[in-house]
Order: sequence, then structure tokens, then C-alpha cells
Amino acid sequence: MKLLITGASGLLGINLAMEAMREHEVIGVDRGKLKSAPFQVLKVDLLHSNAIHSVHSVIDATRPDWLINCAALADLEQCEEHPDRARILNAEIPGELAKLCAKRDIRFVHISTDAVFDGTKEGVYTEEDEPSPPGIYSRTKLDGERAVRQLNPQAIIARVNFFGWSLDGRRSLGEFFVHNLSEGKNVNGFTDIVFCPMLVNHTARLLLEMLQRNLSGLYHVVGAQAMSKYQFGVEIARTFGLRGSLISPKSVLSSSLTATRSHNLWLSTHKLSTDLGYEIPPFSTGLAEFYTQFQQGYPQKIRSYQHLAAF
Repeated sequence: MKLLITGASGLLGINLAMEAMREHEVIGVDRGKLKSAPFQVLKVDLLHSNAIHSVHSVIDATRPDWLINCAALADLEQCEEHPDRARILNAEIPGELAKLCAKRDIRFVHISTDAVFDGTKEGVYTEEDEPSPPGIYSRTKLDGERAVRQLNPQAIIARVNFFGWSLDGRRSLGEFFVHNLSEGKNVNGFTDIVFCPMLVNHTARLLLEMLQRNLSGLYHVVGAQAMSKYQFGVEIARTFGLRGSLISPKSVLSSSLTATRSHNLWLSTHKLSTDLGYEIPPFSTGLAEFYTQFQQGYPQKIRSYQHLAAF
């Protein structure tokens, strides 16, 4: 299959490309952050005034079988500061891509977020729960979900939360803990934010299998185990042989972060595991692979594709 990936330089985009290129032809869409990538890259700035025209041209020129939209403004603080950019990338572009794919019979996957929930529910969220986004990021991502659902009912909408190795080494919470603890720095770990982290490579493999299985609709594609961000950091430290005592258990309410964070993002993966016919990989499996990647030089390999002039 020919797979087109928008946002190919992001944490999910680059790892998805690396996973997919083993069996598929991969074409990445990127605004100039990638160099010497082991797959074809087309330069498109999705915030440019002619971005929609460029997207049309890319799709018509490449004629992909599948399109996975990983492009987003995912920094919560940046979304609060630049709501117009957030709306374009998180809501308007996904709707346009969904419409184009529906017209051209291209299977479409839109990447959304667990943060569409405000986190006030006690217990686990399912796909049937009504979202209540607490900030600009989550609101625009939910608007993107709704646009995709309306314009392309056969699309897959995946709510995700992942960690892994990124292009610049600063995109995931896993990298944050590894880098800071390796340097002997004291860091905070939030005890009052619960989430379901999944290794990004597992996320990528699941998305590809969902396409191969011809699934459609809304799915929670997150880790099978819920934990606090403090616990996540402690597990990282233990696996990497670092000092977990450098992590201070703190409330997010005591931090300097301005964008609202949801306290409970425990999402059920029952629907996904049922439709795939097997259990979602446990957190321990993903963490072990994350460490193995570190030992084998995978982070350096990913970073070698970075176009330094783009930053």
C-alpha cells in the first residue's frame, strides 16, 4: 500500500513512517524539518495561505491508498497563545483532508487526543462518553473529530496518548524523564494527572493494522494501563537504572503551566481490543522496547533525520 503521512516530522509521524516503510511505500508531508529521511518527503506548510491547494496537489500527485493525519498543534501552551493556528491545524485541515479522501476513495485516519475529556469523571472513559474539552487544544481537536466524522463517516478517528523517541529529543514525557534524570536533575512528577501511555511504535503498528482490518469509526488507541505521570517517571527511572528519588511528587496545580490539564484521562481500550481480537500490549512491554531502542541507538538514528536549519 502507498501511505501518505501528514505531520511526518512529529513524534508519531516519524515513528509511524519508520514502522510502515517495512511493508508499505511511505510518503511524508513536512514543513521542512526532515532531511535525508529514508522515505520520500514533500515540503508543505499547512499554516501557509495556500495550504489547502498544496494538499490537493499532493494527494492528486501521489494518489495514496491510505492517509494518516498526524499534523497538529499539540503544545497546550502554544494553543492558548495562538488559537487561530490551533484551529487551522487541529480542526480545519483535518476536515479538508477527510473530504478529499472521501471523494478519492482513500482510507483516512485522523489522530485525535485523550484530552477531549475534562477528566472529572470517576473511573474509565469509553467512546460512548460525551467529551467536554477544557482548553483551546482539546476544543480544536474535538472540532477536528466532528468535521472528520461528518465529512468522511468511514474514517478512523484515533484518540491517542504516546511516548517515544522524537526528531528533536524533546517531544515526549519519556524523553523528558530520561534526559533530565541522566543529567542528575531534579524534576517534578504530577501525582494528580492519570493517563494511559503507549509506546509510539505500538500506536503506529495498531493504526496500520486497523487500516488493514478495514476498521472505521472512533477508537481509543492508548495504553492498557492507567497511571499517574509521577508513576510513569518512576517506571522510566527504574527501567533505565536512573535515580527515581530525583522525581518529586507534585500536584499540577502547583506548577507554572497555564493551560488547563485534565486530571483523569483513563480511557478504555475494550472496543479496540475486541475489534482486533487481542489485548492491547501492556505498558511493561512498551517500556522494555523503549529501553531497547535506547540501547540500540534508535534515538540517534531518528535525530539524524533532523534538518537543523528548520528550528
